[in-house]
Amino acid sequence: MMRPEHRQHRRPFRRRPVVRIRGLTINRLLPNILTTLALCAGLTAIRYAIHERWEQAVTAILVAAVLDGLDGRVARLLRGSSKFGAELDSLADIVSFGVAPALILYLWMMQDAGSLGWVAVMAYAVCAALRLARFNTALDDTTLPAFAYNYFTGVPVPAGAILILMPLMISFEFSSGFWAAPLLVGLWTVAVALLLVSRIPTFSMKVVRIPPDYIVPVLVGVGLVATLLVTATWPTLVALGLIYVGSLAFSIRRYAHLKRQAALMMGEAETEMPAADPGAATQPPPDRPSSDQPNAA
Repeated sequence: MMRPEHRQHRRPFRRRPVVRIRGLTINRLLPNILTTLALCAGLTAIRYAIHERWEQAVTAILVAAVLDGLDGRVARLLRGSSKFGAELDSLADIVSFGVAPALILYLWMMQDAGSLGWVAVMAYAVCAALRLARFNTALDDTTLPAFAYNYFTGVPVPAGAILILMPLMISFEFSSGFWAAPLLVGLWTVAVALLLVSRIPTFSMKVVRIPPDYIVPVLVGVGLVATLLVTATWPTLVALGLIYVGSLAFSIRRYAHLKRQAALMMGEAETEMPAADPGAATQPPPDRPSSDQPNAA
């Protein structure tokens, strides 16, 4: 008979913890889904251009622009912003609004201009990439004044894509004319490319607030524009593009006015500050760095 002290005590059975893989909710995936759809729309536009289906190609670019405008707003509303989404958005933008419009123009008209036509569309694609790179690097810039966050620097890439396609849109209503000449289309393409990389301040619609008294008129105007887009799509888009180009002068003037106001406010703030002791300014405390020396931290 085995003694009690020699009995083996069995350890109690413990179930291993189940490792659960945490996934992402639809709310966090929805912005990236919209960005992917915008990328697919841009690639589809290239396919339509290869088959010379120009209206479908331009429509695909417009769909990509709408999806690009939605993904950022949906990400902020659903709190689904991420570094991955930001990188995906830039890659989708360069395809949908940089490469695709350039190829559409080249296959439509600019290939008749030979090497100069290719140089023009390539200049636009390169400027679109530079514009996106500058925009991404400026996101972390904390030195900008408060009023500058209401403006873009240069024309945004989606707007640039619609602008360079305006000669093609005009040709949908009027089959032939001076607007379809390779030289004019090439000059227009280069001009839009320069607008992308320019330092012109352009309005940002992301932070525009509508006063209560103007909400109803704005909604009525949106309804009228939507009706015109359905009944006369291409003339309406061309008119909106021309209005946007005309608004650049107003945005430059408004930005300069805000800059002058900010300078005046800064000057008044400096005059209201008490003057410092000259001796104290020339002999800083030993435990703090001088004002003309970089901080060691």
